[in-house]
Amino acid sequence: RGDGTFEDITAGSGADDPGYGFGVAAGDYDNDGDVDLYIANLGRNTLLRNNGDLTFTDVTDTAGVGDDGFGSSAAFVDLDNDGDLDLVALNYLAWSVDSEIRCLSPFGEPDYCSPSVYDSPSFDTLYRNNGDGTFTDVSDASGFRTAAGTSLGIAAGDFNHDGLMDLFIANDGRDDHLWMNAGDLTFTEEAMQRGCAIDLTGKAKAGMGVTVQDIDGDDDLDVLVCNLRRESDSFFVNDGGIFQDATTSAGLAATSRGFTRFGLGWVDFDNDGQFDLYSANGRVSQERDARDRDDPFAEPNLLYAGTRDGRFVEVKPRGGVAPDSVDRTSRAAAFGDLDNDGGMDIIVINRDAPPHVLHNVVKDRGHWLMVRALNEHGSDAIGATVWLVLGANAAQAGERFRRDVRSAYSYCAANDMRVHFGLNAWGGTGGSFDDALLMVMWIDGSRETWPVSGIDQMITLRQGTGRAVD
Repeated sequence: RGDGTFEDITAGSGADDPGYGFGVAAGDYDNDGDVDLYIANLGRNTLLRNNGDLTFTDVTDTAGVGDDGFGSSAAFVDLDNDGDLDLVALNYLAWSVDSEIRCLSPFGEPDYCSPSVYDSPSFDTLYRNNGDGTFTDVSDASGFRTAAGTSLGIAAGDFNHDGLMDLFIANDGRDDHLWMNAGDLTFTEEAMQRGCAIDLTGKAKAGMGVTVQDIDGDDDLDVLVCNLRRESDSFFVNDGGIFQDATTSAGLAATSRGFTRFGLGWVDFDNDGQFDLYSANGRVSQERDARDRDDPFAEPNLLYAGTRDGRFVEVKPRGGVAPDSVDRTSRAAAFGDLDNDGGMDIIVINRDAPPHVLHNVVKDRGHWLMVRALNEHGSDAIGATVWLVLGANAAQAGERFRRDVRSAYSYCAANDMRVHFGLNAWGGTGGSFDDALLMVMWIDGSRETWPVSGIDQMITLRQGTGRAVD
């Protein structure tokens, strides 16, 4: 409504998909200027075309994207640099009602099954956008079905600076996948040789959610995967397309091990210029210490403050919320500025309970910029990179802070596609607002710059309206 409150208008909107839903992808696949939705279901997935009037039309069959596996997450991303969004649909297991297995807790009660019980990894599906409202399944031709997995989380990014969007996929109990884009809509799975398939001890963990940012400021995209209780997060630092496990040195090994994490995001919540970290948690198996609780799977969510030396320190009370808040079995977490006040907010989806809408009330938040990058069609430019350049008379000079336009990260979630810069550290850069620039590299590789006219504001940058950079 624009005042921090919401009205449920699902009924009659066409968005009330009746499927057994898990995840959602958001993006303007038809380049008409509004955001469409793709629902990952257990069974037939659903593509909902936005009609531009808060109603949607199910165009799954016409578009040809009704993947009928065990859908978990999905992502819209331009994988062939042709100006329209392709679609990746993840599948968790090759499962059917006939293959269902009854699993019991240590106490003889019905419980969730581990994916290892089924030993039936599945293949993900890649759809090429034909540019006319339809898609073609290119999963086989692209090489995307040369490696099966138990896919849950997905994030896209150019991990080796070749101008092509690659895909990182978190697998539950199996090696994570890094699909490197060869440029002709073909991919090779290279996580093992690039150092991000398993942890430092050689173990494949129960990958759930994944988030991607340039944490160390070297212009490479780093990766964080969250895992099962008694397994730490996996923080992979990227150095030119090769990764190293830095979980322990970042301070995440011990604190994350006590919880089962799902949704997560690297977000600057206090606008100090450092990425913080939030994770949504909830168990998947019953344990003795929680049997008598109203919700035996509930766990506290976690909030970490990012430090200048690249470490993450847990914030108390846990999750950054009131000490008397009720723990839930949390799953998805989505991040964005809900009230356009420059503070990043969180929506957490809970199992068998209402969602949590966490409004950012951090005291003494720093200054900020929120940038919406639009392509030539007026659509959110998923895959574009935005740099804030400080102390620069030209785009090649000065200190640069990187953000990337993406919706798909976390776990089964779609996120705010605007990029957010916290500016509290501005005074330590030696730069000034008089010569600061915003520079965008669009998905076609072209670059443009715009001057920064002020702070604490929302800015829209449209492709073709800036100063071209050679």
